[in-house]
Order: sequence, then structure tokens, then C-alpha cells
Amino acid sequence: QVQLVESGGGLVQPGGSLRLSCAASGSIRSLYVMAWYRQAPGKEREMVAAVMSSGETRYLASLKDRFAISRDIAKNTVALQMNSLKPEDTAVYYCNADGGLGRISWGQGTQVTVSS
Repeated sequence: QVQLVESGGGLVQPGGSLRLSCAASGSIRSLYVMAWYRQAPGKEREMVAAVMSSGETRYLASLKDRFAISRDIAKNTVALQMNSLKPEDTAVYYCNADGGLGRISWGQGTQVTVSS
């Protein structure tokens, strides 16, 4: 089971940017999907971005113009670049990996707070 560790969260003003990183314990080349989810207080967890083994990416429609997911296969990392942040982006962000055959992994989460 792959271990995932997120980093890069913090406090940022509206309109600012943050880059989150997810480090995996092993190769991410064979993973079917790696994704970023978020969960705000009182809200359901939602997928915000995903990258497939082919390199194809998908986004929550409302975030497509502001967020970008990317992989670095050599470094076994997945990043989420977040631009033009809004207060409603405040949430705990989680890294997720689907390795197939029921092999699902989650990171511990990193807090992103967008506030003046």
C-alpha cells in the first residue's frame, strides 16, 4: 500500500496562490489515478482534480481555470497548483491514490485557509 504525505498548505489571502505537493512512498507510474480531494467544515468531501496513468487530467468544473494538477514520475510526487484563491476554497486537502484491485490510499491532509 502506497504511503502519501501532503505538504504546502497554509494561510493565504484571497487572490493568492499555493502549491500543494503529495509525496508517495514508491513509484506512482503504475497507479491508475492520483487525485486531490478537499473537505470544508460541514461539507462532503469532493474531488477537485485527478490525473490518470495516461497523464490525462480532470477537474471539478468550477476550478478548472484556477487549479492545475501535475505529476513528476521521477520524483514520485503529484502537485496541485492553486491560483486566484477564494475564501470558499478553505478546506482540508487530501491526496488520494487508486492502485487498482481495491488498493486505495489517502494522505493525512493539509489545511488551506483563504482569509484576509
